[in-house]
Order: sequence, then C-alpha cells, then structure tokens
Amino acid sequence: MPIPAASSGFACTAASDPADPSFMDQVSTSPGGALTRIRSLVLGLKGWRRLALAFGFGALATGALPPAHAVILLVPAFSGLIWQIEGGPGPRSAFAVGWWFGLGYFAAGLYWVSFALLTFPDRFGWMVPFAVFGLSGLLALFPAGAALSSRLAGLGGAGGILVFAAVWTAFEWLRGWVLTGFPWNLVGSVWTFSDGMIQGAAVAGVHGLGLLTVAAAAMPAVLFAGGKGGGRAVLAAFAALAAVWGAGQWRLAGADGAMVPDVRLRLVQPNIDQKLKWHPDLRAAHVAEQLRMSVRPGKGAPPTHVIWAETAVPFYLSNSPEIRAAIGEATPKGGLTITGALRSGPGGRVWNSLFAIDEGGRVTGTYDKFHLVPFGEYVPFRRFLGFAKVTEGGRDFSPGAGLVTMELKGLPPVGPLICYEVIFPGSVAAPDNRPGWLLNITNDAWYGLTAGPYQHFAAARLRAVEEGLPVVRVANNGISGVVDAYGRVLASLGLGVKGTLDSGLPTDLEGPTPYARFGDWTLLVLVLAVAGCGFLLSGRAPALANRR
Repeated sequence: MPIPAASSGFACTAASDPADPSFMDQVSTSPGGALTRIRSLVLGLKGWRRLALAFGFGALATGALPPAHAVILLVPAFSGLIWQIEGGPGPRSAFAVGWWFGLGYFAAGLYWVSFALLTFPDRFGWMVPFAVFGLSGLLALFPAGAALSSRLAGLGGAGGILVFAAVWTAFEWLRGWVLTGFPWNLVGSVWTFSDGMIQGAAVAGVHGLGLLTVAAAAMPAVLFAGGKGGGRAVLAAFAALAAVWGAGQWRLAGADGAMVPDVRLRLVQPNIDQKLKWHPDLRAAHVAEQLRMSVRPGKGAPPTHVIWAETAVPFYLSNSPEIRAAIGEATPKGGLTITGALRSGPGGRVWNSLFAIDEGGRVTGTYDKFHLVPFGEYVPFRRFLGFAKVTEGGRDFSPGAGLVTMELKGLPPVGPLICYEVIFPGSVAAPDNRPGWLLNITNDAWYGLTAGPYQHFAAARLRAVEEGLPVVRVANNGISGVVDAYGRVLASLGLGVKGTLDSGLPTDLEGPTPYARFGDWTLLVLVLAVAGCGFLLSGRAPALANRR
C-alpha cells in the first residue's frame, strides 16, 4: 500500500477534537456530495432489498482475498455494512444484515467447495447447494454476532467503528474454534501480496492484522454521517496500517536468508487428476511416475530428501512392502522420501498419514492427521445423516494423537501438517517441543483451478510469519513451495503444473516470535485496547464511570 509510514500512537485521540474541521469533513457534510446521496440510498432501503444489499457487500469483500487482492473493495463493503447496522431499526435488523453479509462473504469466498463434490457428480452433485450455502449460512452466524454486538454497544462515529472492529475480530477468533473450527479466509489474509504488511502477524497473528484492516476499511463510513473529525479518524486508521507496513519493511531489511547446511529438498508435484487418482488400473502407474520424477536429473546439487504430497501413494502403504521397497530404491542415499498415504490399523481403523521411508524401504517415522475435515474425512452424526464421506473409502478416518515434532534423519526437527491443519493460527507447532520447520503436505486437486488453493497457500505463509518457522508445502496439483520464516516465497510450482522443485531449506529464526511465545494473549490485549479506545472516543466510558 503506497501510504507513507506514520506513527499509530495518535489513533485513539486524533478524532476526538472537533475543532478546525478538515477538508474531508467539509466534503462529508456537503448536501450535494455523491457519497452522501449513496449513504442516504443505502439507509433508505427496506425489506429484501436491504438484505440483498448486505449480501452484495459481503460478496464484494471477497474480491480482497487471494488471489485477486483487491483490498480497496473492503472499504465500500465494510463502510456499507456499518451504515446498515447503525441505520437499521434495532438489534434484530443488525443481526439480519450481518448474517446476509456473512452469507455473501462465505458463499463467494468458498464457492470452490462445490468443485470437490463435482469430482464425482453422480454421487455428490446433489449436495452442492447444501454444502456451499449450508456451510456459508452457519459461518455467517459469526459476522451476524459481530453486527449484533456492535449495535448493542450503541456507539456511533469513529468510536463505534473501533468497537465494531474489535468484536468482528473476536468473532473471527471464535470461528477458528467452535465445532472444530474453520478459520478460512480471515480478513488479515488479504495482505499476503505484501511481504512487508504480513510481518505484523509475528506480533499479533493474522487476527491482529484483520483487526486493523477492518477498522481502516470501515472508518470511511463516518465521513458522510455528519459530525466533526471524520477525516482525521480515517487518516489515523490508515496511518496505523502504514505504520505496520513500515515496521514490516524494517524487519525484512534485517532478514539474513540463511539455509540449513547439507539439506537439499525435492518437491514432487505430479498433478494427478482427482477423478483418476484412485482408479484401480492407474494407481500403480501414478506411483511409478512419481518415482521417475524423484530420480530424474535436476539443476544444481542432487536432492538429499524427496517429498511427495498428501495421499500421493494411493495404497495402504503400511500393508504394501513392494511399494515401500520401490520408494526406497528411489530415495537418495543417506536421505529419506516423505510421502502421504493411508494407514490401516486394528479394528479396521484408517488414518490419513505421513510416512518417512529410508533407502532400504523402511518406515522411520509416521504422523497421523488429527484435525479432520467434516464430511470430507468423516461424517458427523453419521447414524442420523446416512451418507458417505467425500474422500475415498467407506470408513471414516480416525484422528491422530495431535501435534508432534518428528526427528528425521538428516533434517532439523519438523512439525508435520496434513492438508488444512495449516490454517489454524497458533495451533501448528507442538508447544512443548518446538520444531525447526513446518512441512505441509496436501491435495488441493479436489478444488481444481479455483481460488481455493491460493487461499490455502496464503494461510501457510501466514503461519510461517506467526511462528518464525519456514514452511515447505507440497501439493498434488499445486501450489507447492518453500516459504522462509518471514513468509517470503523463495520458490514455488504453480497451480495445475506438473514438475519438481529443488530447493534448500531455510533456517528458523533464532527464537520464537512474540506471537509464538504469547499466542492469542497478545490479540486479547489488542482487542480490549481497541474496544476501550472506541468507548473513550464516544464519551461512553466517563458516563459509565459516573453512573457507577
């Protein structure tokens, strides 16, 4: 964002002095202003037109998400939502417009879920509207809760905007935990196009970035609502974002870019069509092709370790000694091949797992995915719903034990993550045994050439910044890549590409980041500070104290 860096320390007081109105204030109160008329039009809508506009504002906001990154669209989206919340007849209306905003935001942002179901349309095609709008409707309860809480606070102006940003962030945080959690497309992820901006996640996580972003995007709503100081409030909000960007650039200026010695990774991206992956006549050929890709000559030094994607081996690897032997023959001498595959166990249990295999075909380490995808890897309330999960096989997957740090030959200690386990802020590294890097294997081929894989890759980059750990991501059809501890993409293979990527392994930071050290306690302090600042700006805090 080409905004000059400025101190954010005045953000709590800049809008409190009504004297000497700025040019922006004069424009905001101009009776002929086009934006003033737009605000009046928004406030004048009733019934279904009001709710349809809220849906449109939510859908508009998704244009700021990866891969488009049209961040400016957040301004009309959130400013319009603020007008609808404050201009409605009461709390029930605020809840309704918040829910419809959320429905538009999640339906437009998660449309790619339908591609997974259309992989086998004869079996799951009927579920598309229920999956997209049903999931979006449940997730929309969180924006609805934020809108309701903001309206109940009863604040207007810049103070009300700050309170709204605080409660929005609190409900986004809840979305990552309630009913196993789904923190996808958090507002802070809109900044992943800027290495400088995302450095703020090292202190307050992606939620902290989201809080400042929502405050800045919604603040222009005060310009055309009358009153004084609106222009200064907007400048203060954008100055806070500029300060984060400036601090991020300063942080990156000191990044050394060191690599782990004597480690050379080969990432294998076979780009296998999900419809064909488990075809009985093709499974062996898929493995053979990945073996060929693992051993073919590359540029530079030969690899010491080879990494395949999630379920890259479409067999029960623990029960397939001949496949393990073949993988061992293709494994670099003294190194390992790390791959995803299913694992079976006693009682017919099945796990979505990661295997480390040495040159002798021996399994030297395993990890079982513990954060399973509802309906994709297991069916909640199966006895009542009565339909199968979307992924291969009729049995539900069993969850693993949880986060671990694996000790693998020739590598720093690694924190393995399978598929969307990487999207959970603060829950990607074992707290009692910090790894030196994170390895995320995934299979985004379910979602085709859509926005879903870009959003998934953006989440992985943010985890690198938050934890101060490099992330290596290997996906069946992309995006595969190597990300350093500052979230910078050092090398990548694009979506829908078949190929291999040889790269060194970046080192971790010398110590944990503030976010890795304190977790969401830092976010709690920030949320309370911004909300408190909102009450102070509105004059409500002194009034409450006098009543007491």
